[in-house]
Amino acid sequence: MELEDTICYCFHVSKRKIVNFIRIRKPKRPSQISECGGAGTGCGWCVSYLKRYFAAAKDGQAEAVDAMTPEQYARERGEYIRAGKGVPAPGAIPPPSDAE
Repeated sequence: MELEDTICYCFHVSKRKIVNFIRIRKPKRPSQISECGGAGTGCGWCVSYLKRYFAAAKDGQAEAVDAMTPEQYARERGEYIRAGKGVPAPGAIPPPSDAE
C-alpha cells in the first residue's frame, strides 16, 4: 500500500493522513487514531492496520510496510463485510462485488 491509498474506506482516510497524524499528534494508544477523520470507527476492517502503523511509529519506523495491493486490500475488506464482521458507515466506499 502506498501513502495515497485509502486505509479507512468508511471515512475515506488515506495512509498518508494516518501516518502524518501519528507522526505529528503522537497518540499514546492506537485507539486515539480515530481522531484522524474517524479512522477505525466504521466497519472495523482497518483497525488492525491502524495498530500496525502505530506500532511501527513506536519502533521508530517511518511507516509500516504493506505487501498487499490496494485491490487485495479492498477485496479482503469485502470478504470481511460479507462475512458479517462489520457494517460500513453511511457514505463508505462500497466493497467490490464478487464479479469484479
